[in-house]
Amino acid sequence: MKLKQLLALLMALGLVAAACGGSDDDSSSGSDDGDTATAESSDDGDSGDDGDDGDDGDSGDDGDAMEEGAEIATDFGVTDTQIFVGINGDLSGPFAALVSEIVESQVVYWEMVNERGGIAGREVVPLVLDSGYATDKGIENFEEFAQEGDGGVVMITENTGSPITAAIAEDAADNDLLVIPLSWASLWPAEENVAILEKQTTYCIESMNGVEWLKNKVEADGKEAKLAIISRPGEYGLDGATGAQIAAEELGIEIVYNGIDQVAGDDRTAVISQLVDSGATMVWTTVTPGELADVFGQAVSQGFEADWSGNGPSFSYPALLPTDLAPLFDQYYWQSGYSVPWNGNDSEGMQELVSEMTARRPDAVLSDQYITGWIEGIMAETILTQAAENGDMTRAGVVAASQQVSIDFKGISPNQSYNGAYNDIVVRGSYIFDVDAEAFNLQPLSAGEGSSGMIPIEENYIGTVAASYQFDGPCI
Repeated sequence: MKLKQLLALLMALGLVAAACGGSDDDSSSGSDDGDTATAESSDDGDSGDDGDDGDDGDSGDDGDAMEEGAEIATDFGVTDTQIFVGINGDLSGPFAALVSEIVESQVVYWEMVNERGGIAGREVVPLVLDSGYATDKGIENFEEFAQEGDGGVVMITENTGSPITAAIAEDAADNDLLVIPLSWASLWPAEENVAILEKQTTYCIESMNGVEWLKNKVEADGKEAKLAIISRPGEYGLDGATGAQIAAEELGIEIVYNGIDQVAGDDRTAVISQLVDSGATMVWTTVTPGELADVFGQAVSQGFEADWSGNGPSFSYPALLPTDLAPLFDQYYWQSGYSVPWNGNDSEGMQELVSEMTARRPDAVLSDQYITGWIEGIMAETILTQAAENGDMTRAGVVAASQQVSIDFKGISPNQSYNGAYNDIVVRGSYIFDVDAEAFNLQPLSAGEGSSGMIPIEENYIGTVAASYQFDGPCI
């Protein structure tokens, strides 16, 4: 496939960065169809003990809370037999392909939990609304979930995107409605966003780790570390670029091209020209896969040679590895991310995920996105279990429970807790992968083989900058 054809395809499919913040123009577009769909579980969740499912013991065994006659306070989204959680996902907009996989794995997670007895003897029922990645529709969906009648939920376990999350953050706090965002902006661990429960590290810290890792690699190859930063406007681009700038300052790296906020619109000629002339030996990107294909492909075709990496959503293996650019990404690009890829280690969490997804969705195609949905499920189950043990499954009780737990991700992502100051609770570890074009082979789960082409190099990597940096709050 020629480069121009590739770019046209990426633009047509809208394959952009996973759940990253966009400009105002980005957040105002998308579908308004947003019909409600109730995800069916495979069991009615009458009995059982889920004490071993997705927590590290801090939230304990919920057997007492599940005993007949146990008193548990509730208000909205919880009945005597069911717990309703909301998914405000992009199922028809630019992120539909990946979000649908995230939602599917979270639905499978709840099927597993319900077969093991549910939570406090109640079946967990996920209610799914489509935002189309349009901010106005995302707000409308939030208001439906926040209602105090039918259709209301006790928490939102997936909320796609920084723009929509930012738009609802204040109302979420006012309504005591806990939200797990599909966004890694450094805004969410802030004290004022107590109802927004971040998962994994932030774009800012990820950039610190990625830039430091690139510096070490470049210098090990006998070259001087000279950095180019390329980012798009919005929370995502600004957060990622800021982390790269902090790392450069702390490590004494010369920034030879600072293209922060410069990747906007369809014309990236100036960015590519300045990058090629910069003399950079390492490039950090906070962009979309389509933008990366353009800038990376054009620069390399003009003889520019450097080691590249960027915030996780910059690179999309399903979009980029089936193209003629694959050998170049294999040679020059190193992927950054937030958790291990599909079957990327032999941890308890990965074994459970692979086993359950394969058994319940054998025809589904291998995807690293399943890990994200699974992580959201673990978070929600741990918190809801703690709320049940506290005897308070009201919305406010669920928010309070989130501040008590430690989340055990069973080896698929760094463990996490939320009770403390920003500097104490932020996750500082990220992941580095080798992009292996030859290993890339997406297969149905039932085949028991295949790979996204993301080969782990560093698992839960914490550089010296991220380890010692003192955060007074968000990077932006």
